[in-house]
Amino acid sequence: MPGKSRGSMDLTLLITVLILLAIGVTMVFSASAVSSVKNYSDKYYYLKSQGLYAILGIAAMLFFSKVNYKFIGKLAFPIVIVSLILLIIIFIPGIGYGAKGALRWIKIGPVNLQPSEFAKSALIIFMAKSLSFKKERVKTFTQGVLPYVMLMGLYCILIILEPNKSMAINIAMITFLMMFAAGAKIWHLAIWGFPLIPGGIYMLTKDSYSLARLTSYMNPWADPLNTGYQAIQSLLALGSGGIFGLGLGNSRQKFFYIPEAQNDFIFSIIGEELGFIGAVTIMILFVLLVWRGIRIALAAQDSFGSLLATGITCMIALQVVLNIAVVTVSIPTTGVTLPLISSGGTSLLMVMSNIGILLNISKTIKANGS
Repeated sequence: MPGKSRGSMDLTLLITVLILLAIGVTMVFSASAVSSVKNYSDKYYYLKSQGLYAILGIAAMLFFSKVNYKFIGKLAFPIVIVSLILLIIIFIPGIGYGAKGALRWIKIGPVNLQPSEFAKSALIIFMAKSLSFKKERVKTFTQGVLPYVMLMGLYCILIILEPNKSMAINIAMITFLMMFAAGAKIWHLAIWGFPLIPGGIYMLTKDSYSLARLTSYMNPWADPLNTGYQAIQSLLALGSGGIFGLGLGNSRQKFFYIPEAQNDFIFSIIGEELGFIGAVTIMILFVLLVWRGIRIALAAQDSFGSLLATGITCMIALQVVLNIAVVTVSIPTTGVTLPLISSGGTSLLMVMSNIGILLNISKTIKANGS
Protein backbone atom coordinates (compact mmCIF):
# COMPACT_ATOMS: atom_id res chain seq x y z
CA MET A 1 0.00 0.00 0.00
CA PRO A 2 1.16 3.57 -0.47
CA GLY A 3 2.49 5.56 2.44
CA LYS A 4 -0.01 7.07 4.82
CA SER A 5 0.10 10.35 6.64
CA ARG A 6 0.49 10.55 10.38
CA GLY A 7 -2.84 10.23 12.12
CA SER A 8 -4.49 7.76 9.71
CA MET A 9 -5.26 4.22 10.76
CA ASP A 10 -4.01 1.10 9.00
CA LEU A 11 -6.62 0.66 6.26
CA THR A 12 -5.21 -2.70 5.16
CA LEU A 13 -5.80 -4.07 8.65
CA LEU A 14 -9.26 -2.54 8.83
CA ILE A 15 -10.39 -3.93 5.46
CA THR A 16 -8.95 -7.36 6.24
CA VAL A 17 -10.81 -7.52 9.54
CA LEU A 18 -14.11 -6.44 7.98
CA ILE A 19 -13.77 -9.08 5.24
CA LEU A 20 -13.09 -11.80 7.83
CA LEU A 21 -16.03 -10.57 9.92
CA ALA A 22 -18.37 -10.71 6.92
CA ILE A 23 -17.18 -14.22 6.09
CA GLY A 24 -17.65 -15.20 9.73
CA VAL A 25 -21.26 -14.03 9.94
CA THR A 26 -22.04 -15.76 6.64
CA MET A 27 -20.45 -19.05 7.67
CA VAL A 28 -22.04 -19.00 11.13
CA PHE A 29 -25.43 -18.80 9.42
CA SER A 30 -24.55 -21.56 6.96
CA ALA A 31 -23.12 -23.86 9.66
CA SER A 32 -25.89 -23.26 12.21
CA ALA A 33 -29.11 -23.13 10.16
CA VAL A 34 -29.97 -26.79 10.72
CA SER A 35 -29.26 -26.84 14.46
CA SER A 36 -31.06 -23.49 14.86
CA VAL A 37 -34.25 -25.01 13.47
CA LYS A 38 -33.97 -28.06 15.70
CA ASN A 39 -33.05 -26.28 18.93
CA TYR A 40 -34.85 -22.94 18.58
CA SER A 41 -37.37 -23.43 15.74
CA ASP A 42 -35.74 -20.44 14.09
CA LYS A 43 -33.40 -20.87 11.13
CA TYR A 44 -31.92 -17.44 11.78
CA TYR A 45 -31.30 -17.77 15.54
CA TYR A 46 -27.48 -17.85 15.41
CA LEU A 47 -27.41 -15.44 12.46
CA LYS A 48 -29.34 -12.83 14.45
CA SER A 49 -27.12 -13.32 17.49
CA GLN A 50 -23.84 -13.23 15.56
CA GLY A 51 -25.07 -10.36 13.40
CA LEU A 52 -25.93 -8.32 16.49
CA TYR A 53 -22.54 -8.98 18.06
CA ALA A 54 -20.84 -8.15 14.77
CA ILE A 55 -22.53 -4.74 14.77
CA LEU A 56 -21.60 -4.22 18.42
CA GLY A 57 -18.09 -5.39 17.61
CA ILE A 58 -17.71 -2.86 14.80
CA ALA A 59 -18.93 -0.13 17.18
CA ALA A 60 -16.41 -1.30 19.81
CA MET A 61 -13.62 -1.36 17.23
CA LEU A 62 -14.40 2.18 16.08
CA PHE A 63 -14.66 3.38 19.67
CA PHE A 64 -11.29 1.96 20.74
CA SER A 65 -9.68 3.14 17.50
CA LYS A 66 -10.46 6.69 18.65
CA VAL A 67 -9.50 6.27 22.33
CA ASN A 68 -5.80 6.96 22.82
CA TYR A 69 -4.20 3.65 23.78
CA LYS A 70 -2.06 5.45 26.34
CA PHE A 71 -5.22 6.29 28.27
CA ILE A 72 -6.11 2.59 28.31
CA GLY A 73 -2.64 1.94 29.73
CA LYS A 74 -3.40 4.22 32.67
CA LEU A 75 -6.30 1.92 33.55
CA ALA A 76 -4.21 -1.26 33.33
CA PHE A 77 -4.23 -2.09 37.05
CA PRO A 78 -7.98 -1.50 37.61
CA ILE A 79 -8.71 -3.56 34.48
CA VAL A 80 -6.75 -6.51 35.91
CA ILE A 81 -8.57 -6.26 39.24
CA VAL A 82 -11.97 -6.19 37.53
CA SER A 83 -11.01 -9.22 35.40
CA LEU A 84 -10.00 -11.21 38.49
CA ILE A 85 -13.24 -10.27 40.27
CA LEU A 86 -15.27 -11.43 37.27
CA LEU A 87 -13.40 -14.74 37.22
CA ILE A 88 -14.14 -15.25 40.91
CA ILE A 89 -17.84 -14.36 40.90
CA ILE A 90 -18.47 -17.04 38.28
CA PHE A 91 -18.38 -19.50 41.18
CA ILE A 92 -21.08 -17.67 43.16
CA PRO A 93 -24.36 -19.62 42.88
CA GLY A 94 -26.96 -17.73 40.89
CA ILE A 95 -24.39 -15.61 39.06
CA GLY A 96 -22.20 -18.12 37.25
CA TYR A 97 -23.76 -19.99 34.36
CA GLY A 98 -22.69 -23.45 33.28
CA ALA A 99 -23.10 -25.56 30.16
CA LYS A 100 -21.75 -29.01 29.28
CA GLY A 101 -20.06 -29.32 32.66
CA ALA A 102 -18.19 -26.01 32.41
CA LEU A 103 -18.91 -22.94 34.53
CA ARG A 104 -17.58 -20.23 32.22
CA TRP A 105 -20.22 -17.54 31.87
CA ILE A 106 -21.99 -14.82 33.80
CA LYS A 107 -25.63 -14.65 32.78
CA ILE A 108 -27.18 -11.17 32.69
CA GLY A 109 -30.72 -11.52 31.38
CA PRO A 110 -30.48 -12.92 27.83
CA VAL A 111 -26.76 -12.09 27.60
CA ASN A 112 -23.96 -14.51 28.52
CA LEU A 113 -20.56 -12.96 29.25
CA GLN A 114 -17.36 -15.01 29.33
CA PRO A 115 -14.94 -13.40 31.84
CA SER A 116 -11.95 -15.43 30.65
CA GLU A 117 -12.08 -13.60 27.29
CA PHE A 118 -11.91 -10.27 29.11
CA ALA A 119 -9.16 -11.63 31.38
CA LYS A 120 -7.00 -12.46 28.38
CA SER A 121 -7.17 -8.87 27.13
CA ALA A 122 -6.70 -7.46 30.65
CA LEU A 123 -3.49 -9.46 31.07
CA ILE A 124 -2.12 -8.17 27.76
CA ILE A 125 -2.83 -4.53 28.67
CA PHE A 126 -1.34 -4.89 32.14
CA MET A 127 1.79 -6.71 30.99
CA ALA A 128 2.38 -4.22 28.17
CA LYS A 129 2.12 -1.28 30.57
CA SER A 130 4.19 -2.85 33.32
CA LEU A 131 6.91 -4.23 31.05
CA SER A 132 7.24 -0.87 29.30
CA PHE A 133 8.49 0.62 32.59
CA LYS A 134 11.02 -2.13 33.28
CA LYS A 135 13.57 -1.30 30.57
CA GLU A 136 16.77 -3.23 31.43
CA ARG A 137 15.20 -4.64 34.61
CA VAL A 138 13.17 -6.97 32.41
CA LYS A 139 16.37 -9.00 32.08
CA THR A 140 16.32 -9.79 35.81
CA PHE A 141 14.44 -12.82 37.07
CA THR A 142 12.72 -11.17 40.03
CA GLN A 143 11.39 -8.18 38.10
CA GLY A 144 11.28 -9.33 34.49
CA VAL A 145 9.71 -12.77 34.86
CA LEU A 146 8.54 -13.68 38.36
CA PRO A 147 5.69 -11.11 38.79
CA TYR A 148 4.11 -12.01 35.46
CA VAL A 149 4.38 -15.75 35.94
CA MET A 150 2.67 -15.34 39.32
CA LEU A 151 -0.14 -13.28 37.76
CA MET A 152 -0.44 -15.78 34.93
CA GLY A 153 -0.63 -18.58 37.50
CA LEU A 154 -3.48 -16.85 39.33
CA TYR A 155 -5.42 -16.43 36.09
CA CYS A 156 -4.77 -20.01 35.03
CA ILE A 157 -5.87 -21.49 38.37
CA LEU A 158 -9.18 -19.64 38.24
CA ILE A 159 -9.75 -20.57 34.61
CA ILE A 160 -8.78 -24.23 35.07
CA LEU A 161 -11.34 -24.45 37.88
CA GLU A 162 -14.13 -23.54 35.42
CA PRO A 163 -12.71 -25.74 33.73
CA ASN A 164 -11.26 -24.22 30.56
CA LYS A 165 -7.88 -25.79 29.96
CA SER A 166 -7.44 -24.45 26.43
CA MET A 167 -7.92 -20.85 27.61
CA ALA A 168 -5.40 -21.39 30.42
CA ILE A 169 -2.85 -22.72 27.92
CA ASN A 170 -3.54 -19.74 25.64
CA ILE A 171 -2.97 -17.27 28.48
CA ALA A 172 0.27 -19.00 29.49
CA MET A 173 1.59 -18.85 25.91
CA ILE A 174 0.69 -15.16 25.56
CA THR A 175 2.44 -14.38 28.85
CA PHE A 176 5.70 -16.02 27.80
CA LEU A 177 5.63 -14.51 24.31
CA MET A 178 5.17 -11.01 25.73
CA MET A 179 8.00 -11.46 28.23
CA PHE A 180 10.21 -12.72 25.41
CA ALA A 181 9.27 -9.73 23.22
CA ALA A 182 10.04 -7.36 26.08
CA GLY A 183 13.59 -8.71 26.31
CA ALA A 184 13.43 -11.25 29.15
CA LYS A 185 16.32 -13.71 29.15
CA ILE A 186 15.47 -17.00 27.50
CA TRP A 187 16.97 -19.05 30.32
CA HIS A 188 14.79 -17.16 32.83
CA LEU A 189 11.76 -18.18 30.81
CA ALA A 190 13.05 -21.73 30.40
CA ILE A 191 13.36 -22.13 34.18
CA TRP A 192 9.58 -21.89 34.40
CA GLY A 193 9.16 -24.33 31.55
CA PHE A 194 10.52 -27.21 33.60
CA PRO A 195 7.73 -27.18 36.22
CA LEU A 196 5.00 -25.81 33.92
CA ILE A 197 5.35 -28.37 31.12
CA PRO A 198 5.05 -31.42 33.41
CA GLY A 199 2.25 -29.63 35.26
CA GLY A 200 0.44 -29.02 31.99
CA ILE A 201 0.89 -32.64 30.95
CA TYR A 202 -0.52 -33.80 34.29
CA MET A 203 -3.49 -31.47 33.92
CA LEU A 204 -4.25 -32.84 30.46
CA THR A 205 -3.84 -36.49 31.43
CA LYS A 206 -5.10 -36.67 35.03
CA ASP A 207 -8.34 -38.39 34.04
CA SER A 208 -9.01 -41.13 31.50
CA TYR A 209 -11.23 -38.98 29.27
CA SER A 210 -8.65 -36.18 28.95
CA LEU A 211 -5.91 -38.74 28.26
CA ALA A 212 -8.05 -40.40 25.59
CA ARG A 213 -8.66 -37.06 23.86
CA LEU A 214 -4.95 -36.27 24.04
CA THR A 215 -3.92 -39.50 22.33
CA SER A 216 -6.88 -40.06 20.00
CA TYR A 217 -5.72 -37.48 17.46
CA MET A 218 -2.84 -39.79 16.52
CA ASN A 219 -5.36 -42.47 15.49
CA PRO A 220 -8.93 -41.17 15.83
CA TRP A 221 -10.27 -44.26 14.04
CA ALA A 222 -9.31 -46.35 17.07
CA ASP A 223 -12.38 -44.91 18.85
CA PRO A 224 -14.51 -43.48 16.03
CA LEU A 225 -17.73 -43.06 18.01
CA ASN A 226 -16.25 -41.43 21.12
CA THR A 227 -12.91 -39.64 21.55
CA GLY A 228 -12.07 -39.76 17.83
CA TYR A 229 -15.51 -38.74 16.60
CA GLN A 230 -15.00 -34.98 16.15
CA ALA A 231 -11.59 -35.43 14.54
CA ILE A 232 -12.92 -37.95 12.02
CA GLN A 233 -15.95 -35.83 11.12
CA SER A 234 -13.71 -32.78 10.71
CA LEU A 235 -11.40 -34.63 8.34
CA LEU A 236 -14.39 -35.95 6.38
CA ALA A 237 -15.69 -32.40 6.00
CA LEU A 238 -12.35 -31.02 4.84
CA GLY A 239 -11.74 -33.95 2.49
CA SER A 240 -15.18 -33.89 0.89
CA GLY A 241 -14.81 -30.20 0.03
CA GLY A 242 -12.09 -30.88 -2.51
CA ILE A 243 -10.62 -27.92 -4.36
CA PHE A 244 -13.73 -25.81 -4.90
CA GLY A 245 -16.09 -27.08 -2.18
CA LEU A 246 -19.67 -28.32 -2.23
CA GLY A 247 -21.02 -24.78 -2.39
CA LEU A 248 -22.15 -22.32 0.26
CA GLY A 249 -24.90 -23.86 2.38
CA ASN A 250 -24.35 -27.38 1.03
CA SER A 251 -22.43 -28.90 3.95
CA ARG A 252 -23.45 -32.41 4.95
CA GLN A 253 -21.47 -32.49 8.19
CA LYS A 254 -23.55 -29.68 9.72
CA PHE A 255 -26.46 -32.12 9.87
CA PHE A 256 -25.39 -33.02 13.42
CA TYR A 257 -22.29 -34.97 12.41
CA ILE A 258 -20.07 -32.21 13.78
CA PRO A 259 -21.52 -31.01 17.11
CA GLU A 260 -21.90 -27.21 17.37
CA ALA A 261 -20.51 -26.78 13.86
CA GLN A 262 -20.75 -22.98 14.13
CA ASN A 263 -18.23 -22.86 16.99
CA ASP A 264 -14.81 -24.49 17.30
CA PHE A 265 -15.09 -26.59 14.10
CA ILE A 266 -16.46 -23.93 11.77
CA PHE A 267 -13.25 -24.11 9.71
CA SER A 268 -14.25 -27.69 8.81
CA ILE A 269 -17.51 -26.38 7.36
CA ILE A 270 -15.58 -23.69 5.48
CA GLY A 271 -13.36 -26.37 3.96
CA GLU A 272 -16.38 -28.48 3.06
CA GLU A 273 -18.46 -25.71 1.50
CA LEU A 274 -15.78 -23.43 0.06
CA GLY A 275 -13.12 -26.07 -0.56
CA PHE A 276 -9.35 -25.83 -0.45
CA ILE A 277 -9.45 -22.45 -2.17
CA GLY A 278 -11.84 -21.00 0.40
CA ALA A 279 -9.87 -22.41 3.34
CA VAL A 280 -6.57 -21.09 1.99
CA THR A 281 -8.15 -17.68 1.33
CA ILE A 282 -9.19 -17.50 5.00
CA MET A 283 -5.66 -18.41 6.09
CA ILE A 284 -4.14 -15.79 3.78
CA LEU A 285 -6.43 -13.14 5.27
CA PHE A 286 -5.30 -14.12 8.77
CA VAL A 287 -1.65 -14.02 7.69
CA LEU A 288 -2.30 -10.51 6.34
CA LEU A 289 -3.92 -9.49 9.64
CA VAL A 290 -1.00 -10.85 11.69
CA TRP A 291 1.54 -9.21 9.37
CA ARG A 292 -0.09 -5.81 9.83
CA GLY A 293 -0.16 -6.38 13.58
CA ILE A 294 3.56 -7.20 13.61
CA ARG A 295 4.29 -4.15 11.48
CA ILE A 296 2.38 -1.92 13.90
CA ALA A 297 4.24 -3.45 16.85
CA LEU A 298 7.63 -2.86 15.21
CA ALA A 299 6.83 0.70 14.13
CA ALA A 300 5.05 1.90 17.30
CA GLN A 301 6.68 5.01 18.74
CA ASP A 302 6.78 3.87 22.37
CA SER A 303 7.46 0.59 24.16
CA PHE A 304 3.94 0.36 25.63
CA GLY A 305 2.35 0.64 22.19
CA SER A 306 4.82 -1.88 20.78
CA LEU A 307 4.21 -4.44 23.54
CA LEU A 308 0.45 -3.90 23.45
CA ALA A 309 0.36 -4.48 19.69
CA THR A 310 2.60 -7.53 20.16
CA GLY A 311 0.28 -9.03 22.77
CA ILE A 312 -2.86 -8.45 20.71
CA THR A 313 -1.26 -9.87 17.58
CA CYS A 314 0.06 -12.91 19.46
CA MET A 315 -3.38 -13.52 20.97
CA ILE A 316 -5.06 -13.58 17.55
CA ALA A 317 -2.27 -15.57 15.87
CA LEU A 318 -2.24 -18.23 18.61
CA GLN A 319 -5.99 -18.73 18.39
CA VAL A 320 -5.88 -19.07 14.61
CA VAL A 321 -3.01 -21.55 14.68
CA LEU A 322 -4.50 -23.64 17.51
CA ASN A 323 -7.99 -23.71 15.97
CA ILE A 324 -6.81 -24.75 12.51
CA ALA A 325 -4.41 -27.26 14.04
CA VAL A 326 -7.29 -28.87 15.95
CA VAL A 327 -9.59 -28.92 12.91
CA THR A 328 -6.89 -30.55 10.75
CA VAL A 329 -6.13 -33.03 13.58
CA SER A 330 -2.56 -31.75 13.90
CA ILE A 331 -2.98 -31.45 17.67
CA PRO A 332 -5.48 -32.97 20.15
CA THR A 333 -9.03 -31.62 20.18
CA THR A 334 -9.45 -28.59 22.42
CA GLY A 335 -11.95 -25.77 22.60
CA VAL A 336 -10.37 -22.79 20.81
CA THR A 337 -12.53 -20.53 18.66
CA LEU A 338 -11.45 -19.09 15.32
CA PRO A 339 -11.26 -15.30 15.81
CA LEU A 340 -13.82 -13.24 13.85
CA ILE A 341 -15.28 -16.43 12.36
CA SER A 342 -16.62 -18.72 15.10
CA SER A 343 -19.91 -18.06 16.84
CA GLY A 344 -19.52 -16.42 20.26
CA GLY A 345 -20.52 -12.96 21.41
CA THR A 346 -17.94 -12.19 24.12
CA SER A 347 -15.07 -13.55 22.03
CA LEU A 348 -16.08 -11.47 19.02
CA LEU A 349 -16.54 -8.29 21.06
CA MET A 350 -13.14 -8.66 22.73
CA VAL A 351 -11.32 -9.43 19.47
CA MET A 352 -12.92 -6.43 17.75
CA SER A 353 -12.12 -4.18 20.74
CA ASN A 354 -8.49 -5.29 20.64
CA ILE A 355 -8.31 -4.66 16.90
CA GLY A 356 -9.65 -1.17 17.61
CA ILE A 357 -6.72 -0.64 20.00
CA LEU A 358 -4.36 -1.96 17.33
CA LEU A 359 -5.81 0.52 14.82
CA ASN A 360 -5.33 3.32 17.33
CA ILE A 361 -1.67 2.40 17.78
CA SER A 362 -1.28 2.39 13.99
CA LYS A 363 -2.28 6.07 13.93
CA THR A 364 0.96 6.98 15.72
CA ILE A 365 3.15 5.51 12.99
CA LYS A 366 4.78 8.06 10.75
CA ALA A 367 4.50 7.73 6.99
CA ASN A 368 7.28 5.32 6.07
CA GLY A 369 6.07 3.12 3.29
CA SER A 370 3.64 0.23 3.23
